[in-house]
Amino acid sequence: MTSLTASLRLLTSTLAMSLGLAPAWAQSAPAPQLSLELNAVQPSDKGCLLTFVVNNALGADLSKAAFEIALFNEAGVVGRLSVLDFKDLPAGKTKVIRFDLAGTDCTKLSRVLINSATECAGVEPGACMRGLKTQTETGIAFGV
Repeated sequence: MTSLTASLRLLTSTLAMSLGLAPAWAQSAPAPQLSLELNAVQPSDKGCLLTFVVNNALGADLSKAAFEIALFNEAGVVGRLSVLDFKDLPAGKTKVIRFDLAGTDCTKLSRVLINSATECAGVEPGACMRGLKTQTETGIAFGV
């Protein structure tokens, strides 16, 4: 009888410990996100070449992703609105994408603002902006 009682106590304490750890484990899962990094800005024959590194960690393939951006000049004034089409972004994939913006002078660019997601096909509406994480490897401010 003593060994049965000891076995039941061991089983009960093991079960209690495993249940107590479940919420902490569930909370440690990373939130779905779409990482967008402004990696480089270079003058081109047309104007200004913007290089982005994008990683889709939203948990679903995006058949199309496009963002409206605002380009600010050195005085902090919006000089241009453009839509950048990142095309398809497979789940878990990192892509490098370049956009050559004709007529844009890189030396006068002070900030790039993600205004909105104009297309985000493959997830519920709003997921691209809600899960968007931005960073820059340039001297230009970049974000939402």
